[in-house]
Amino acid sequence: MTTTDSTQALAADRAATSRTSASSAQKSASANLNVIKAINAGLRRSMENDVKVLVMGEDVGKLGGVFRVTDGLQKDFGEDRVIDTPLAESGIVGTAIGLALRGYRPVCEIQFDGFVMPAFDQIVSQVAKMHFRSGGRLRLPIVIRIPYGGSIGAVEHHSESPEAYFAHTPGLKVVTCSNPVDAYWMIQQAIELDDPVVFFEPKRRYYEKADVDLDGSPDLPLESARVVVPGTDATVATYGPMVKTCLDAASAAAEDGRSLEVIDLRTLSPLDLTSVYDSVRRTGRLVMVHEAQRTLGIGAEVAARVTEECFYSLEAPVQRVTGYDTPYPPARVEEEYLPDLDRVLDAVDRTFGF
Repeated sequence: MTTTDSTQALAADRAATSRTSASSAQKSASANLNVIKAINAGLRRSMENDVKVLVMGEDVGKLGGVFRVTDGLQKDFGEDRVIDTPLAESGIVGTAIGLALRGYRPVCEIQFDGFVMPAFDQIVSQVAKMHFRSGGRLRLPIVIRIPYGGSIGAVEHHSESPEAYFAHTPGLKVVTCSNPVDAYWMIQQAIELDDPVVFFEPKRRYYEKADVDLDGSPDLPLESARVVVPGTDATVATYGPMVKTCLDAASAAAEDGRSLEVIDLRTLSPLDLTSVYDSVRRTGRLVMVHEAQRTLGIGAEVAARVTEECFYSLEAPVQRVTGYDTPYPPARVEEEYLPDLDRVLDAVDRTFGF
């Protein structure tokens, strides 16, 4: 083979390698992921981008978390960055406070919603107040991940909705994803913030899939609501696990000739209600839906603010569809407790009865 032939062959090989790499990159740029895999991918990307990002919690390392959200991270990033902790939630969050003060960005996993209460004092007394208490000199960039909600047939303390406790606490940002795309981007946005974030993950939606553009960019800031489905006759505001239920209700209502606008709040503290106000001023009706108990829930705050801001646009009182004011029931009867499509549609009907 001549020198010219060798050069041409080498160039051809390089071109083929380049095409293969480009093709692989193109394939990896988008993936069909469920919420679990999307959060895992978001955590992985954040850890690759910043060596100060740590993951810590009970069984998050070798086991990969009880829901396998952190699967493979310890293998790839090591035990110094993916830390299996003792079964002590107050210790997990307390350690995260110290790490954050030393410049790290810890991401804490609370295995189940009901298990966060041992860490409640640390969260509301220290995490939420450190920035204010120090006159703005200290920040705690901590993310506290909490799987929440029901419909998985779990035992006591494994299916609860404690989001209102944290949304009521000044100094905390409280957000919740409802789909894989938001899960992937919102966890990264939460980690990048210099403020503490309580990140609620709807466990009943963990296995729902969607195409996620892994190399794109988020289309909304972390603290923004989204109009998921536009409509003209009534507004349905919701978040987290109930978004899918409300979308099903909108589809059912469309068969009866009613157009429902569904809004995913996404951020519970601070609440972004601009799109809700705009929608209610057009539709004249609002139904607020969430799994948590009715009294003093997020829906009560939304109803109060919409009444204040949109009183003369409302054609009917704001309706709330929520869980009941009881402890979360045994798994066998949890479907009687949770809001469903029929309860949402009944509330929409009530708004047209005035």
